[in-house]
Amino acid sequence: MTNIRLFLLLAFAISLNNYSQNSLEADINEVESEVIEWRRDFHENPELSNREFKTADKIAKHLKSLGLEVTTGVAKTGVVGILKGKKPGKVIALRADIDALPVTERNDLPFKSEVTTTFLGEETGVMHACGHDTHTAILMGVAEVLSKHNDFAGTVKFIFQPAEEGPPPGEEGGAKLMIKEGVLENPEVDAIFGLHINSSTPVGTIRYKPGGTMAAVERFVIDVKGKQTHGSAPWSGVDPILISAKIVDGLQTIISREAPLVDEAAVITVGKITSGVRFNIIPESAQMIGTVRTLDPEMRTLILTRMKEMVPTIAKAYGGDATIEIENFTAITYNDEALVAEMLPSLQKIAGKEHVELVKATTGGEDFSFFQQKVPGFYFFLGGMPKDATEPAPHHTPDFYIDESGMLLGVKAFTQIVYDYLGQ
Repeated sequence: MTNIRLFLLLAFAISLNNYSQNSLEADINEVESEVIEWRRDFHENPELSNREFKTADKIAKHLKSLGLEVTTGVAKTGVVGILKGKKPGKVIALRADIDALPVTERNDLPFKSEVTTTFLGEETGVMHACGHDTHTAILMGVAEVLSKHNDFAGTVKFIFQPAEEGPPPGEEGGAKLMIKEGVLENPEVDAIFGLHINSSTPVGTIRYKPGGTMAAVERFVIDVKGKQTHGSAPWSGVDPILISAKIVDGLQTIISREAPLVDEAAVITVGKITSGVRFNIIPESAQMIGTVRTLDPEMRTLILTRMKEMVPTIAKAYGGDATIEIENFTAITYNDEALVAEMLPSLQKIAGKEHVELVKATTGGEDFSFFQQKVPGFYFFLGGMPKDATEPAPHHTPDFYIDESGMLLGVKAFTQIVYDYLGQ
């Protein structure tokens, strides 16, 4: 009798588990239409960094309707939702960025953005030209699914982050401000996960890289001072344009001769040079503006140190003076190797091992990196390339377009990660 009872209990448990799993899968598939609808609404009504008021309101209303603990106004327009499992346990955070870009859309879509605004004194359109609308909709879908299936031990913190593209000049914002305001505390986060949809990655594919996966981004400004004189008599002055040319050349030797590029890639780019007013006048000053991209902390320190040493020294060698100011925009998006190894099977489980690809790092930047400086994090890429695309439009362009069928995998990935991470 005892053996029969044990057999029946085991059979019941297996049946219950299968029912729960089937119910979860059904709810994930059912939420896809809502995710697409939300995404289209966000796409049609985009808002710039630190101005995501309507976006935040829509997110907050949805999370509250699910019974989550909701905090609004985090880092100006951010929204945080907390979902507790049926038992205490670890705390996992999932993050989505919610801001759009000052780009005028060219796509012919029923939900095309017609929004316009003034950005830095220029009239421009506003567009979700980087896929943040899909990230927001995906995370809203995950919240809905998990609110119905919170039979896990632990807590999920949903972070809807504003200003990933950078706050307006003179304002704080983004991940840095969220951290400053305590988003990783109360409850304290053990690990954080994020994803980015990609227009050149096939739908159904997930790509990842342990360690440095996206670059630290620095902006630098170099001011060169010479001595103005007549263009016909350069020996009577000090040419800041010549000095600028030597500095540009010198900076590239840091990359080509000093940076250990066998470890990781690095880039120094001078994107703008301003000097002079007339063809026959050697001007008094010049200014250069550019960016540095690094994927290794030690290499980053080396490059920035050498830039600060080299710029004034080169100027002095040619009789002038130069100063350099370097401003950090993002840290290295560094995927914790142990966390990646631990959670990679979750991605392979829902996408298929053959559709989860190890890739090289990119020199784009992400302020998700600031979360990763505080807690272990894993940031991966989700396929969104239109099936018939031969040359998909890059991100941050007027023709950027995402295949919405790719979003469901994002919902599945986050959901599986939560169950597996909190189940360990």
